[in-house]
Parts: sequence; structure tokens; C-alpha cells
Amino acid sequence: MGSTTSCCVSSSPKIRRNAHSRLDSYQPEPDLSREDTGCNLQHISDRENLDEMNMEYNPSDHPRASTIFLSKSQTDDVPSRNVREKRKSLFINNHGTRRKHSSCSTIFLDDNTVSQPNLKYTIKCVALAIYYHIRNRDRDGGMLLDIFDEKLHPLSKSEVPSDYDQHDPEQKQIYRFVRTLFSAAQLTAECAIVTLVYLERLLTYAEIDICPGNWKRIVLGAILLASKVWDDQAVWNVDYCQILKDITVEDMNELERQFLELLQFNINVPSSVYAKYYFDLRSLSESNNLSFPLEPLSREKAQKLEAISRLCDDKYKDVRRAARKRSASVDNLCGVQWVPAILS
Repeated sequence: MGSTTSCCVSSSPKIRRNAHSRLDSYQPEPDLSREDTGCNLQHISDRENLDEMNMEYNPSDHPRASTIFLSKSQTDDVPSRNVREKRKSLFINNHGTRRKHSSCSTIFLDDNTVSQPNLKYTIKCVALAIYYHIRNRDRDGGMLLDIFDEKLHPLSKSEVPSDYDQHDPEQKQIYRFVRTLFSAAQLTAECAIVTLVYLERLLTYAEIDICPGNWKRIVLGAILLASKVWDDQAVWNVDYCQILKDITVEDMNELERQFLELLQFNINVPSSVYAKYYFDLRSLSESNNLSFPLEPLSREKAQKLEAISRLCDDKYKDVRRAARKRSASVDNLCGVQWVPAILS
């Protein structure tokens, strides 16, 4: 279909020869430079070296790079300390006398795991991460792209204030905006974590800062893309127009297109990066006293855990059997020791 392109200047002609003809003796051609061949592609080794050099600047791509929101939350400025101290005092006054501790008769667990995060508290942590992004942004650097400017592309018909880009939003305002989109579109907690990954990837790739004038459209674009990548039954762009009544489908399409271009169409989220963001969000919640709710281990949850343990027991039965043989190799001498557990 259509014309074909090649990295070479011209394709080599097809030479037809009969079966009994002999090949000419091989004569090595002189070395040609990239300029002579017209091919200026970067070598794959050079690209790998660049990735290793930029590892600390791309936390959304590499699991060993620290997340941006966690480092911004640890910035030792007075407003952030006041917010943390205020939240800590409220937490102690409201929950200090009701701290739950596990005992022999009762086990308290939080309904939050890396495979099944708690939706409400994950959205709270993501909103808090976005809050620290805006609060501790680089006020001198960074550019404001038109597609994310709320003055040029308002989300509602109400008039945008003249100082819309001067006042930082509160964490509650960010949480209400994200919660409205997630509840209306029925998105999952995993999608919230992927949203934060795309947000930091955008800030790193496009070299922009999230600020009071563009945070809503940046978050909206990240949620739109994360829902399509993560969920099997993705929400269509027209569905977001039902949530945000005054936005058009053309605006949503353009927002998605430019968001993808700024991400260089890199929408891959490795499991190691996802796990890093999950545990960093838990660290953020602990440092800001947004602890996940603890609930006693019920009989139904205990039965589920017991069923999962049986599946693992059947899966590794052959491994344990090989480790118990007298003629086992040295590799199997350090087999896993299994201790039976009783769940009543």
C-alpha cells in the first residue's frame, strides 16, 4: 500500500541468476560514513547510555529513580510544615484515643494492597501529591502551554478570574475535582496511581510545571489517558463531556492528542514503576498522617487468605517435595520452610 520508505538511499536491484551460475568472489566495500549513506540514526547503545544518564530525571520510567512528589513533599518550607502540623494535630485529637493494635484474638488490617488499593484513600494521596507539586513548584522556570491554560480553554462557562494563576489550590479542592471525575466515570484506584505516573512523566518530558493556571487540565488529560490505558472498558471522550457540561468533544480530543505527543507516545507503565509509586504514596500518607483505615480481620477475609495460601501451597508443592529428597542438590538445601497456620 502506497510508497515504501527505507533507511537506505536506494534499494539494491534484484539480480536474477540461474541455479548453475557461480557467485563472484567477495570484494569488501570501502567503509562509508553515516553522512555518505544518508542514515543519521542514533545507535541503540547511545540511546541506552542516555537512558542510564537520565535515570534520576525520569522517575516515571525507571524504578530506581525517586518520585518527584515525594521529594517535593519533603521540602522544608514553612507553609508545608504548617500544613503537616495542622493535619497531625487534627489526627491526634480525633484518632489519638482510638488507635488500634492487633492482639491474639483480633488482627487489624488495612484494606489496601498494591494489587487492590483503597480507592478513597488512594485518591486522597494522589490529590496530596498534586498539591505538593503545585505548592513547591519552580516559580521562576517552566513554561505554560496553551492547551493546558484554563484561561484559553476553560472547563466551565463561568468567567475565569483575572488572578486565576496566582492562588494555589487547597488539597481539598484538588481532591474534590479528582473524586468527581473518578466517581462519575467509575474509575479504579489503580487508574489513580497511573494518573500520577503520567502527570510526572509529562512534567519531565515537556519540562513544564504544574501551577494554579493549568493543574485542572493537566490532571484531566492524565486521567483521560490513564483510564483508556488501564481499564478494559475505557470511558469515551464524549462521556467526560457529560461530567464537565461545558467542555466540547473537540477540546477533549485535542487535549488527548497533545498530551500523547508531549509524552512521546510513551504510555508504558512497568510493574516496578507502579509499585514504586504505590509505596511512595503510602509513605506520603504516613508522613502527613493520612493513614489507611484499619479493620478487624473478618471470617470472610480469613477464608479468602486461607484459599490463597492453599493455591500457593499447591503451586510450590513440587518444589518442597524436591527439597525434601535425600539426594537433593545443593541448590535445594535452602528450601522454603513452611509453617502451618491456623485461622479460626
